[in-house]
Amino acid sequence: MAFDGLFTFAMANELKKLETGRITKVHQPNALEIVLHIRAKGGNFKLLSSIHPSYARVHLTQHSIDNPSEPPMFCMLLRKHIEGGFIHTIETDPFERIITLNIESKNEIGDQVFRKLTIEIMGRHSNIVLIDSENNKILDSLKHLPPSINSYRTVLPGQIYITPPEQNKVNPLTVSDEEIKNFFNEEKTTKEIVEHFKGFSPTHANELLYRLQGENEVQSFRSFLDEIVNSESPTYIEMDRKIYFSPTKLTHLDGTVTSYETLSILLDRTFYARAERDRVKQQAGDLERWLQNELNKLKLKIKKLNKDLEQASKLDKFQLYGELLMASLYSFEKGMKEVTVTNYYSETGEQITIPLSERKTPVENAQSYYSKYNKAKNALIMVKDQLEKTEGEIQYFEMLMAQVNQASPADIEEIREELAEQGYLRLRASKKKKKPTKPSPESFVSSTGVAISVGKNNKQNDYLTFKLAKKTDIWLHTKDIPGSHVVIHSSEPDETTLLEAAALSAYFSKARDSSSVPVDYTEIRQVKKPNGAKPGFVIYFEQKTLYVTPDEELVMKLKS
Repeated sequence: MAFDGLFTFAMANELKKLETGRITKVHQPNALEIVLHIRAKGGNFKLLSSIHPSYARVHLTQHSIDNPSEPPMFCMLLRKHIEGGFIHTIETDPFERIITLNIESKNEIGDQVFRKLTIEIMGRHSNIVLIDSENNKILDSLKHLPPSINSYRTVLPGQIYITPPEQNKVNPLTVSDEEIKNFFNEEKTTKEIVEHFKGFSPTHANELLYRLQGENEVQSFRSFLDEIVNSESPTYIEMDRKIYFSPTKLTHLDGTVTSYETLSILLDRTFYARAERDRVKQQAGDLERWLQNELNKLKLKIKKLNKDLEQASKLDKFQLYGELLMASLYSFEKGMKEVTVTNYYSETGEQITIPLSERKTPVENAQSYYSKYNKAKNALIMVKDQLEKTEGEIQYFEMLMAQVNQASPADIEEIREELAEQGYLRLRASKKKKKPTKPSPESFVSSTGVAISVGKNNKQNDYLTFKLAKKTDIWLHTKDIPGSHVVIHSSEPDETTLLEAAALSAYFSKARDSSSVPVDYTEIRQVKKPNGAKPGFVIYFEQKTLYVTPDEELVMKLKS
């Protein structure tokens, strides 16, 4: 990946359209992200800033992110100082990974005040800082840095804001033609370019070197920089399971290339699913661990039950021993350790040696085997019943685990509620009473305009299949694989819609990373819920099967 100084400069240029815009809302979905809702030039925009150590970025987003019921303190402070304010300018120190929003707002008594919201995109050192423009003092920041952690600068409320230390590199925009010629007079390495010019990551340094081969150094350098500054072709590349992105084409990489209209759409595609999964991990880490522990316990129980089943399966032998002893009562007596008798039930009439208890009479030994037979018969019934129940539990928890792995933060709470209703978990006590709400399956629209709904957990699955959908709608589910219920809201969908819905079913299943995933489809009227079945479990008839490969790009495209 390459959110370097070059990318930051290009992104700042793209965000210029927000200048003169009004900040209408401020949200903080979690400890690492801030979302500003901005009304600018007749349009509504959402500016996402993240200081995630792996996904630090700033860009416009088209996605909605769930917010906590009570906003964090930093969010409240931002609302106080910049909500309702106007963005005068958006600035960046050329090719440094810092973007600053200069905001004109009003204080509690209506006086005009000026604030700076500075977003530092520096990997694990990223931060968002609110500054009083008049005295350059920090009002607060998303991450605090006391002197004990950073001796160069202190990032705490009341401290003077100091920018991160300069790297004393050459600005590629202001460098002269002569300097470019002199620098590239000898063959250069990626490291030398990164160390000499501001804003270059190894990815962009490699691209520049590739373009310089046999070409005019000055012309190629200027041309490459112009493409970056103007975001000529926002590009996303997957190669050898690694991801690369840039404001321009990366011709030195030979991978799967996708081009986008803007840098923001590019970053939404690159980070949304990863960041969403990270948000879920923050919210559902304890739930995931609990489910895994329950699965481990159930799998251990299956092993023990299989041993018991093996033991109980010997009941035929106990019955045979009892009957043979009763038929041969006069051939042995009390005190014997064993007796050899003829097996009358065998065609060959072979001899069988039967262990005896020395303390019991012949009749008592026979009755002892009959007693063992009856116990084993009852145990066999119980063990088979327990095995069936335990296997059902394993199937249920594996389905929940798959749902947690693909859930959005909003879906997690519904999974917790379901487990509480089933008696597995106790919900955390909440100060506020929650109003009961209907489950909200995720909505999609096919390329031909047909509505498709996807249940992301069992509550949504049951609601979608048995309440929301019509009897003539088409229902889809991955064949013998845990996954979501998918419904096409049409009785006669076209082939494109059917294939796209099948792709959604495969994507929202345990087989997300597989290819040629089997997906069954049938009418809703053919889907039934057995009596006493757990949430999400159904049986269905008259199905046909499609084979599709999950496609994240298609899922993003179909999302309504």
